Amino acid sequence: MIEIDHLTKDFGTFRAVDSLSFSVEKGEVLGFLGPNGAGKSTSMKMITGYLSPTSGTARILGCDVRKDPISVKNAIGYLPEGAPAWPDMTPVSFLKFIAQIRKISGVETDKAIAEVVDKTNLGNVLHQPIQTLSKGFKRRVGLAQALLHDPEVLIMDEPTDGLDPNQKKDVRDLIQSMSADKAIIVSTHILEEVEVICSRAMIIDTGRIVADGRPEELEAQSERHNAVRLTVAPEQQENAQKLLEGSEVVQSVELIGETGLRALSVDRKPILDPVLACLGKANLKTLEVQVERGRLDDVFRNLTKSDIHHFDNREAQ
Repeated sequence: MIEIDHLTKDFGTFRAVDSLSFSVEKGEVLGFLGPNGAGKSTSMKMITGYLSPTSGTARILGCDVRKDPISVKNAIGYLPEGAPAWPDMTPVSFLKFIAQIRKISGVETDKAIAEVVDKTNLGNVLHQPIQTLSKGFKRRVGLAQALLHDPEVLIMDEPTDGLDPNQKKDVRDLIQSMSADKAIIVSTHILEEVEVICSRAMIIDTGRIVADGRPEELEAQSERHNAVRLTVAPEQQENAQKLLEGSEVVQSVELIGETGLRALSVDRKPILDPVLACLGKANLKTLEVQVERGRLDDVFRNLTKSDIHHFDNREAQ
């Protein structure tokens, strides 16, 4: 449903996007990740026809964005960064205006608006000027306009920016509920968002793809993949550390507080059984044990080289 073919964008001598090629199928939610300035928003603007590529192209449902931009825009729901809207309009007047732009018939306009208002929980602010709304409500107005014509392809740049935790969950649930029938690209800096809603994650840096796979596949590249986290009695922590550091399956051991340890695996292989056996032989009792999946933000930092790194995993901690 989305085909990106060597998409490139230059601003003077600066190459913001460097020959991106990938595709997104129906039912996929692609998490588009990268540090600030990596080219995410520029790529989205080219895919939606907002910016013209320097070279390469994008095709949406088979329509080329360079040759048939109107058909591409008809097929896409786009939530840009900042979700700009006329501040003196109310959400309902803005959505009616968007319905006219989208050529939704008069009979269907009220029905379409009612559906997106319900999905985005805008009912209480429909008749307030947009300039008086909070950042979260403004974001939801932007999301409502992107969904108004029930597009087959959704491109969303930071869809939960400015929302409180409850609102973020609502938007994530909404994206998941729509994913089976659409192809969706979501740009985000929030680790939890990728794990919860994305079936696939792509990391770009300096305009190039540096990783592409299911979130769990990328997590498996983390040095913490298959690490074993243990809790022991305080008086046993030092002894447990020495024993584990002597194990051939353990790469290194980190101390966590006064009772915790994390044993990192050699080559990220499973080590739970030998770790427990090692401690058991010395009659050291483990109070709590956890095998870690790995951390996407570790992989992100290892793969990106841009000067400014910004990857927000506060919600996951």
